[in-house]
Amino acid sequence: MSDAADPPRRTSVPFGILLAAVVLVSINLRPGAASPGPVLEEVRQGLGMSAGVAGAMTGLPGLCFGLVGALAVGFARRVGMTAGIAIGLTAAAAGLLLRVTTGSVPVFLLLTVLALAGMAVGNVLVPAWIKAHGHAVVLMTAYGTGLVVGGTIGALATAPVTEARDSWQTGLGMWGLLVLVAVPLWAWLALREHRSPTEHAISGEAPTGRVAHSPTAVALTVLFGVQSMHAYVQFGWLPQIYRDAGISASSAGALQALLSSVGIIGALAMPTVIARSRGLHAWMVSFGVMLALGYAGLLVAPATLPWLWALMLGLSGLAFPTAIALITARTRHPSVTAQLSGFVQPVGYALAAIGPFVVGLIHDATGGWSLVIVLLMLTSVPLTLAGLRVASPTYVDDEI
Repeated sequence: MSDAADPPRRTSVPFGILLAAVVLVSINLRPGAASPGPVLEEVRQGLGMSAGVAGAMTGLPGLCFGLVGALAVGFARRVGMTAGIAIGLTAAAAGLLLRVTTGSVPVFLLLTVLALAGMAVGNVLVPAWIKAHGHAVVLMTAYGTGLVVGGTIGALATAPVTEARDSWQTGLGMWGLLVLVAVPLWAWLALREHRSPTEHAISGEAPTGRVAHSPTAVALTVLFGVQSMHAYVQFGWLPQIYRDAGISASSAGALQALLSSVGIIGALAMPTVIARSRGLHAWMVSFGVMLALGYAGLLVAPATLPWLWALMLGLSGLAFPTAIALITARTRHPSVTAQLSGFVQPVGYALAAIGPFVVGLIHDATGGWSLVIVLLMLTSVPLTLAGLRVASPTYVDDEI
């Protein structure tokens, strides 16, 4: 369905290169953000970082993804979409590699911001780049899967490598090397586009209206934002909820991994489901129901069937790859895809940055998890309503 709505293209980049480029960029947009958490104590001790600064650092990914993501479309208009992604990857690699060489807390934080800013540019521009080059279903499947896999390996591999090498610098720095692998291919693609700009031109005039005037765009922003908030809350606090219920730390970690693994399956499946379905209404309702039931289980009997609650929350999390895939599926022209991506993702990641912080405040104020879980359950309502609004194949281009 989404491919049929794409405007004609004149790109001659082989499909294999397109796929390799998408895989390399997608798998690198999360590990640098997810890796500090597991070794935060080692980083604190190594740099002499205060607890307050360390806590603030955990909110940097959502903050940078939101603020810089909002500027990414304007940046791409100046330098080109492919060049923008290449520059973003270069900044991410430089930030991740250089930050492990300093003993200064301010410099470490500044380089972390540089790396996250580079990733933020990729977050927004890659869906539009995919739209401009065709094969949207296959490439968005690769992209969504790469995001989930990258975030998972970043969280899982950093601590073991740090322990094996007795060096948090190695545990964090290796993700900079992984980004560096992607830079040459994207630099070549950017140079190729610069030398033959007409080959990559998109035929057809792009709509000139504002994306904010599209009800579909607004609803997709709510869907993406609410789910992103849940993802970061679950990543940051779900293991502690389980541990406070009497479950061991290793079991709580395994339950978190179960939740994450469901997201990989969803990332592989949802772009094809969207392309082949006339509507996604049943899926959207199921996301909301699973979210409410998962939290209800945590509220009533967290340690009774803990795997079931994690599985339900993981199934509700399929809203994330669905929202990512809908950025291309609900647009026709690549410039609209870029605008939609630049509208949806900054708001979503801003919520992702605020959510875990608010949860921590409420937990500290109440001394328990009941109010937190009830409030999280209630957000299943706006998630479902927003999902139903974008469930039908309506195009943002037509609405603006």
